[in-house]
Order: sequence, then C-alpha cells, then structure tokens
Amino acid sequence: MGHLGALLFLLGSLGALADICEIPEVDSKLVERLGQRLLPWMDWLSLEYLNPSIYVGLRLSSLQAGAREAFYLHILKLNYQQSVLGLAVNDDNDDNSNSKAKPSMGQLALYLLALRANCEFVGGRKGDKLVSQLKRFLEDEKRAIGSSHKGHPHTSYYQYGLGILALCVHQKRLHDSVVGKLLYAVEHDQHLHRGRLSVDTAAMAGLAFTCLEHSNLNRNQGHRITLAIRTVQEKILKAQTPEGHFGNVYSTPLALQLLMNSFMPGRKLGPACLKARAALLASMQDGAFKNVLIISQLLPVLNGKSYVDLISPDCEAPRVLLQPAVETPSQTRELISVMLKVPSVLPPYRHPISVPAGSSLEDVLKKAQELTGFTYGTQNSLSGPYLTSVMGREVGEREFWQLLQVPDTPLLEGIADYIPKDGETIELRLVSW
Repeated sequence: MGHLGALLFLLGSLGALADICEIPEVDSKLVERLGQRLLPWMDWLSLEYLNPSIYVGLRLSSLQAGAREAFYLHILKLNYQQSVLGLAVNDDNDDNSNSKAKPSMGQLALYLLALRANCEFVGGRKGDKLVSQLKRFLEDEKRAIGSSHKGHPHTSYYQYGLGILALCVHQKRLHDSVVGKLLYAVEHDQHLHRGRLSVDTAAMAGLAFTCLEHSNLNRNQGHRITLAIRTVQEKILKAQTPEGHFGNVYSTPLALQLLMNSFMPGRKLGPACLKARAALLASMQDGAFKNVLIISQLLPVLNGKSYVDLISPDCEAPRVLLQPAVETPSQTRELISVMLKVPSVLPPYRHPISVPAGSSLEDVLKKAQELTGFTYGTQNSLSGPYLTSVMGREVGEREFWQLLQVPDTPLLEGIADYIPKDGETIELRLVSW
C-alpha cells in the first residue's frame, strides 16, 4: 500500500502540474543578454524617452542594474510628478501650451506600476494628483466609448486595461461604470484589432481583471469579472500557433503573464505553456527580442512573475547585477538593396534604397529622405517610434501607417526594430481601423 500510495501521489502531482502554467528556468546567459539590451535606454533621461516599463521589468526579473536602477527611478519621479502637476495647473488655466510634456495614459499607468515595483503606494498631494489624472483619463475614454458602447477609446483598450491595472495594484477603486466598459469589450469581442484577436490587448484586460479579483475591488461585478477572466484565457489559448506562440512572438510574454496567474478546472495549461516556452527560447536564441517594452514584459515571465505580483511585490528578493555588454569592434558591412514602396500617396512612391546590412527600417527611411526626397514624420511611444506622416500625408483619426513585406505580410516590429533583408520590398500603407 505504501508503494501504491506513493505512485498515486506522484500521478496526482503530475496531473496538478499539467493544470497550471509554469515556465521552467531558462539559461541565465540568455536572460542576462536580454537585460543588457535595457541598459543603454536607462541613459536616455528626457521625458520623451523615459520608459517606466524598463524599471518594472527589471524589478520583477532576476536581474538588477544597481545604482543605475535607483537613479532611473529618481529621474522617473522628477519628470512624471513635474509633468502631471504642470498638467493639472494647465487644466485649471485652460492652457495647452505645455502639451508636449504631458504623459499619455499608458505612460502614467506604467509609472504607477514602477512605483509599486519599488514597494511604494502613491500618497500625499503629489500622489493624489497622479491618481486623479489617471482616473480622468479613464473617464474621458469611458465617455468616448459611450453609453451604447458604439464608440471607441481615444487611445486603445490595451491602455484602458493598463490604466485599470495600475490603479488596482495601488488599491485605488474605480467606479463600476469604468470597469464595466472593459468587461463589455471582452464580452462582445471589442478587444479585436481589424477583425482579429489582439492577444496583448486581451491579456492586459485579463491582468486587470485578475488584479481586481485578487484585491476584491468592485465586488458588485465579481461574477462578471471571473467570467471575463475565463473568456480571455480561453481566447488566448485558442490563439496559440503551431510553433507555440500566443498570437505572435511579441504578444506571447504578456499572454504568459496572464496564464501564469490562471487555474482553469478541466483545462490542461501545462502543455500549452511549455510549448510557448520552447517557442520563446528559440526566438531568444535567434535574437528576436530588441524592443525594450517587449523585453520588459518578458523578463518577469522568465522569473515566474507578472504585473499582478505588484499587488504585493517582494522588494527583498535577490537579483543578479547586470554588467554592460562587451562591445565588439564594428566591421565594414556589405550594402544591401531594399525597395521602398508607398502606394497611398500621389504620385505613388517607389525607390530602391541601398543601406549597410543590419540596418533598421528607420535607417532605410532616413537614407531615402537623404537621397530621394522622401519625407516622413514620427512620434515616440513606449514601444518605439511610429509613423505619423509619409510624403506629407498625415494620419487621420483611427488611421495608421501599416508596415508590410510585399505582397501582403504585416511586419510584427516597428521601424526602429525591423531589419530588412537584401532584395526585400517594404510597403508603407495607410489603413483605417
């Protein structure tokens, strides 16, 4: 009976492991190389380039940047508190002259996550201003969506969910009507993007709801919140590709953050998560992760953490000190030719552009501007620069410049991260959403 009992216990344990999403440890050298990619960004200290997600990602990871990390938080505090206090004054005076210094809803939400990652709760006059401003952003988005739910947020449901999550980890309750808009979006598939499931948007909504459930906030909506979490989990699992990614390689980290906080009776999460882990490992070995926002979402996953852990963060956990990567001497690179195509303007633009191998798409655009009279404008965001105009054509409301590999393959990376290949044709297409 003793042997039989041990066997039954082992089988039960294996069954339990299949029910939960766990990511086995990854080679520490691979993780360290990811973290090293964040270090140069910590030297960009103007509000335009400050990225609170870097701090959050490091604090939830197995890595640390030492005094550099503490200084980065100090600069974050100086810039965000000053900009939000200035924003409140401008609102009172109805003066928009300082609009360039205003953080977006997503930036402000990530800053609140950064404070919580340092085991701080917002408080005092400055903290109250931050919370009030984020609540105002959400109220504005709620009004834009409308009572009939036929409108759209000015930003996105991703930022809407991020805002709710940020206030939740600080134990700040939102009105049921604000949470209700995100619930309705999940219940009626309004977290779709151009007819397809946006996995990272759905995952962010799921993280927000998981935080609300754990914190017992918005109790009147508890049943709807629980059902919405299950709905998002199911949709993300169905979005797993044959390779193992949830949606695509860059939406997988946030999806895993949600699934690691999940228990789904009757659903085996273990095999899906192990498959995703294998796909991520292959992508890491191929150097696929260059974007700081995505790296900041991936590092916690590799440490078994998620944004939900910011409800009660462990600020004493040991972390390995990152050392800057050793730079190798630059070598002369061969030239490649990339065809740049813009059919959305008159006359249509089409020119071959020569750049050194390994150049980014942004480098191609700069060279085209230098040589052919090509013009474009960009705006910085937490995930990197994005196009706001091409050949004088500005984006309108609910429009964006889509990047495609001809004939019709959307690029998964932005202009700063995508590395074109020799002979490739890249199209910039103005599309509505």
